[in-house]
Amino acid sequence: MTDLFSVCTMYLHMITTIIRREATLIAIGNSRGIRIPKLLLDESGLEHDVELQVKKGEIKIVSAPKKERAVDEALFLSEKVLSTDWNKPEEDEAWAGLQ
Repeated sequence: MTDLFSVCTMYLHMITTIIRREATLIAIGNSRGIRIPKLLLDESGLEHDVELQVKKGEIKIVSAPKKERAVDEALFLSEKVLSTDWNKPEEDEAWAGLQ
């Protein structure tokens, strides 16, 4: 019978195993990118929004911090307010005089 320590050690080894896969940088317009295999995405738990962290010799992809809804709403409201202030005929005339 296997002792508890051996079982725990095997389990920790299984959950800390890093999946490695080589990839080639490919041209995407003026940029370059990689295709990330589904297996790696599934294991990473990454979803829609990610953040790229860069240091010499590596690029790290992590989940982007979630924006608070209040921040999004405040930005939207300020845009609404500005549009009512700026979308006036006199504003268009003033800008036309500067061109």
